[in-house]
Amino acid sequence: MNPTKSFALRLKPGQDIKKSIAAFVQSQDIRAGWIVTCAGSLTQYNIRFANQPDGTRATGHFEVVSLGGTLSVNGSHIHISVADSTGKTIGGHLLDDNLVYTTAEIIIQESHEWIFTRENDGSTPWEELQVKPR
Repeated sequence: MNPTKSFALRLKPGQDIKKSIAAFVQSQDIRAGWIVTCAGSLTQYNIRFANQPDGTRATGHFEVVSLGGTLSVNGSHIHISVADSTGKTIGGHLLDDNLVYTTAEIIIQESHEWIFTRENDGSTPWEELQVKPR
């Protein structure tokens, strides 16, 4: 068995990026995955900025300039950066309600060597990534 497997998916107008990725991860039973790249656009973003309790929303037309994170049926952690029509770029933690404008072309890879989980290990108050051999 190959140590990694690659997937390519295209989200269409109106699809929610986070919910679509979560559904894909579940359908493929991905235990240790990551986002390689994404090219796409949004009509709405909902991003939680650093050290903030809630998300910030905006509507308009935005380019996805980066999307990255770890993926697992045991919990995922994804960040996004978007740029507006002037090139102003913002980013943070991906929440629900990031809606595709024209496309979101996403490449995902999965390792068959590890399992990612999210557990409170005492290093922070949150459940953090734990990497275990498969």
